[in-house]
Amino acid sequence: MRIYLLLVFSLISIFATSQSRRDTTFQIPFDCSDIPYSEDDFFIIDSITLNGNKVTRDHIIYRELMFSVNDTVCKKYFAQIVKKSHENLLNTSLFNFVTFDTVPSRIHPNGISVRLKFIERWYIWPLPIFELSERNFNSWLEARDWSRVSYGINVVWDNFRGRREKLNVGLRFGYDQKFDFFYTIPYIDKREKLGIGVGAGVELNHEVAYNTENNKRVFYKDEDNYVRTKGFSFLQLSYRRNYYNLHVIKLYYNYDDFDDSLLIKNPGYSSNDKHILRYFSLYYKFKSDHRDSRPYPLEGYYFDMGFGKIGLGLIPNDLNVFYFLTTFRKYWKLNDRFYYAFGLNSKFSNKGEQPYFITWGLGYGRDFVRSFELYVIDGQNFGLFKSNFKFALLPPRIMNLKFIPSEKFSKVHYAFYLNFFTDIGFVYNAYPDRALHNYLDNTLLVGYGLGLDLVTYYDIVIRLEFSINNRGDKGVFIHFTASI
Repeated sequence: MRIYLLLVFSLISIFATSQSRRDTTFQIPFDCSDIPYSEDDFFIIDSITLNGNKVTRDHIIYRELMFSVNDTVCKKYFAQIVKKSHENLLNTSLFNFVTFDTVPSRIHPNGISVRLKFIERWYIWPLPIFELSERNFNSWLEARDWSRVSYGINVVWDNFRGRREKLNVGLRFGYDQKFDFFYTIPYIDKREKLGIGVGAGVELNHEVAYNTENNKRVFYKDEDNYVRTKGFSFLQLSYRRNYYNLHVIKLYYNYDDFDDSLLIKNPGYSSNDKHILRYFSLYYKFKSDHRDSRPYPLEGYYFDMGFGKIGLGLIPNDLNVFYFLTTFRKYWKLNDRFYYAFGLNSKFSNKGEQPYFITWGLGYGRDFVRSFELYVIDGQNFGLFKSNFKFALLPPRIMNLKFIPSEKFSKVHYAFYLNFFTDIGFVYNAYPDRALHNYLDNTLLVGYGLGLDLVTYYDIVIRLEFSINNRGDKGVFIHFTASI
């Protein structure tokens, strides 16, 4: 019965995706074959002028436009084409504002010239690192342990060379030490479809979670020695054929060195009690993203599915874990102030007991039932349903901070939303150890509540929520990403 419930989550997700693909909201006809030809019903795009993109190369912008010079487009759909092009450009996270304007052509009697004006973001961020070594802010707030703080600097260079490339170099000290770099290039071919990325890093931990008891992680700490040393490197290939679909495949090489004390405290922490593991892993992900805004969507839909294989047999070891992940999210604008959205997430993995350090269920990242933020529910498979009704308490506004000289920071957009939410989740654990008192697996999890969201520029989202679950727990929680 438990596995059937999880199958339902995935089947509904896949079915909903197939239905949404039939939604004509995002199927904009470019050939206008449904309209009898008449010169008065068509535009000719005579020219496209770009202004304000001081860093971003022109071809990066043209890649996101759903029209080009000398295209013939019908007037009936031109507003939709401009709207989708506007969303595409903002979803690159390269610009704070994009405005479109049209003027009559001086060349063609029914032609137009399109003018675009941009306010680019600030792209180089030498960000100080002040991290809490917990799953989220709420779980740290419960303990308020200042010794579990890491510090350092993370240099992020978005839009590197003006080509939408990303360079990231991190130096982290303190509680957890980590040194890494990533470099991604979205397009390496003339057709701007194929991309590449590389990265490597090492992480040194004096303390790690070695088990889960009472649905909370239990930590082991050694102030004199590193409990875990983790190294990794990866090569990434991406393929973006059109505006909305992206394929990504990553090949990892991993190295893990565990302290013997971890394996004594939890013999199932590693694979067959080995304290050193070297292995390759492979991950593939497909994304179809039709959201109006990636940081805080209100309309459209999103779908992804991924396949992962930990242990490829290239290096002799006992790791052989396969998992499948899928996500579907759908967003509706009900009227000028009301919105509704729901999301479905699921995970399946192969049979057989898995090492603790690569086993996860709900309570990690964005996969949790609201009101259960302080718990982790480990297992091989899970399903998660989230829903939100939103009211635009303060619809999007623009404010100019005149005391800031740079337009990259002085022009601010912001909005507030009230929302009512309900979440349902289920984690299937094939190997429960009731001696550890983890009673939230293999049972239905329900949470609901009210929240207030602040959305502003540079993809900033702050959510304050009051929630209750079916165990009777209640609390106020803070989050920094969109809920769905």
